[in-house]
Amino acid sequence: MAAESGKIDPMHQFEVTPLGGGFNLGGHEVFFTNSALWMVIAAVVLGLFMWGGMKRDLVPGRWQAAVESVTGFISGMALTNIGPEGRKYTPWIFTVFIFILFSNLMGMMPFGIVDAAHPFTVTSQFTVTGVLAVISFSIVLIVGFWKHGFHFFSLFVPHGTPGPLLPLIVPIELISFMVRPFSLALRLFVAMIAGHILVDVFGYFIVNGINSGTPMGYGISLISFIFIAGVNALELLVCAIQAYVFALLTSLYINDAVHLH
Repeated sequence: MAAESGKIDPMHQFEVTPLGGGFNLGGHEVFFTNSALWMVIAAVVLGLFMWGGMKRDLVPGRWQAAVESVTGFISGMALTNIGPEGRKYTPWIFTVFIFILFSNLMGMMPFGIVDAAHPFTVTSQFTVTGVLAVISFSIVLIVGFWKHGFHFFSLFVPHGTPGPLLPLIVPIELISFMVRPFSLALRLFVAMIAGHILVDVFGYFIVNGINSGTPMGYGISLISFIFIAGVNALELLVCAIQAYVFALLTSLYINDAVHLH
């Protein structure tokens, strides 16, 4: 949390900053940023989580049971929403779910008291969520045209639509289809950035209330602390919900491409 002259800057925590010097690539300076660092950290923690649970014990331990529960949950989601063909797409659905979940949780780590170690929530960057959404949308398009060719365009003509309504319905269906990646990315981005801003603002209230040295200031600090505890608990829930929603919508969109519903 950055504050200058008594003013709070809740957006400071979302700034992408370079870590050390960069290098030239095609005439452009490329830097290793705090965003890239926390994506690497999330990937390493995720890798350790999966590696530790890849045992094949007949009676699984807690770690193995946790990994099997997550993989079984995503596999069941793909099979339920897509059908038997869902097994083909389970790796990607699992990847987006587990990466978003771990990235969200890593951004909640309580390291904010040390500015240099302040956690960075990569899913609060629209570029990150946008790339994930574009990849999911690209899979939908590739699968749709690969399986159905130009018949894929029938997705924009709901079954039983009267002919006179087609000039109106088709553009509406096309627009709603094209905004899917944008809404998919925006939903996750907004959910993560909103909670972090609230925590930052009320954290500022706590610090200034204590520094004031007055009974009213202490009261405001106490109320703000209780509020932050509630918001943090809610954010932990949102971390899981947003990962689930992203994976669920991805599976539903792939289902549309596979079955042209």
